[in-house]
Amino acid sequence: MTVALVVVAWLIAAIAFGATGVIQFLRPPAPQIVLLGLTALVVLLALALPGVRSWVLTVDERLLVGVHLTRFVGVYFLVLYGRGELPFEFAVLGGWGDIIVATLALALIVRCRATSTGGWWVYSIWNLIGLGDIVFVVATAARLALTAPESMRALLRLPLSLLLTWLVPLVIASHVLLGVRLLRSRPAGRRCGDEARVQEV
Repeated sequence: MTVALVVVAWLIAAIAFGATGVIQFLRPPAPQIVLLGLTALVVLLALALPGVRSWVLTVDERLLVGVHLTRFVGVYFLVLYGRGELPFEFAVLGGWGDIIVATLALALIVRCRATSTGGWWVYSIWNLIGLGDIVFVVATAARLALTAPESMRALLRLPLSLLLTWLVPLVIASHVLLGVRLLRSRPAGRRCGDEARVQEV
């Protein structure tokens, strides 16, 4: 509950900050510094605060993966590309990447846990794929902001400014924290999906 309240409070603060219009005046590398700074802060606090660290290491891992269902926002990227408000490289390539990662996250949540050997591998592979995708999106946004700044102006206005000040830091941090958790516990046991079949029996 405490973690949920903090995340919601962060979202509200990000919305309020975006509403001031200050973000629109940021120029590279300022947006990237903000994004990386927020990401690092979340990871450091999550690992440094005993209560939060304990929660990260013991909570149902599907909750951490559930954060990535927000990456269905890729559909909105495609819509904005169709309107001519975002460039192809970011909106289409990044958008489809996010949609695929979010779809795989949903399959993980429904299909299995990381408490089995097979499940651990599936979660680990998905985590690497998802992290690679978000790094690609961030790098593409940074490159386009430098080479064609007007094409990325939409990211500095609400609602897309929330990607910079809330969602992307949360997504990257959750990947890092899930990776830490997976590295600390590699189980031996049944294959991915066996838990669900046992429950059905």
